[in-house]
Amino acid sequence: MHTTPITRSILVGLMSLALMALSVLVPATASAHGYTNGPNSRAYFCKLGTAKNCGPIQWEPQSVEGPKGFPARGPADGSICAGGLRQFAQLDDPRGGSWPSTQLTSGASRTFSWHLTAPHATTSFKYFITKNGWDANAKLTRAALDPAPFISVSNGGARPPNAVSHTGTVPAGKTGRHLILAVWDIADTGNAFYQCIDVTF
Repeated sequence: MHTTPITRSILVGLMSLALMALSVLVPATASAHGYTNGPNSRAYFCKLGTAKNCGPIQWEPQSVEGPKGFPARGPADGSICAGGLRQFAQLDDPRGGSWPSTQLTSGASRTFSWHLTAPHATTSFKYFITKNGWDANAKLTRAALDPAPFISVSNGGARPPNAVSHTGTVPAGKTGRHLILAVWDIADTGNAFYQCIDVTF
C-alpha cells in the first residue's frame, strides 16, 4: 500500500495513541526481589554452587516470593523455604542436615544482611528461628519455629537500599543445628520474600 508523508504521520500518531492507552490500561507490577547473603541462605548457597542439585533457584535466588502475612498467612507448612513455589521445592528438602550452615553464638548480637536486586516499598523484615528440639530432618513448619520473631524491623513503607542489614540478639539457649527464616514483607503487594538460613550453635 502506497502511503504519503501525511498518511504515515497519521498512522504513527494513531500507533502512539494506542500505545499510551495500553500503558494506562495495563497497571505496572511491583518488581521487588532479594536474598540473604549474611549469613548465606540456602538460595544463595545454591547460586554460589556451594550447594548442589538445587534446580532453577541457582539462577534466581532473589525470586522466593510467596503470600505475605507470616505466620498467620503465607506459604503452607512444608513449603515455607520455597515460598510455596513448586519450582523451588529443593529448598524445602532438609537434606538430612547436609545444607551448608553458618556458625552462630547463642545469646550474641548478630547482623543479618540482604541483597535486594530490586528494592521496593517495604512493610517490615522479620527473623524467626526454630525451637529447641525441632526435627531437623523434616520440612519446615510453623510449629517448628518460635512463635515470635527474634528480630522485627518496621520499614513504614519506605524503599530500602540494595544492601540492607539488621542487627539483633540471637536467642539464648540454642544449641546444635537450627534454621532461621527471614521474611521481607512488601508494602504495596500481597507478597513477601522468604529465605531459609541454616545455622549451627
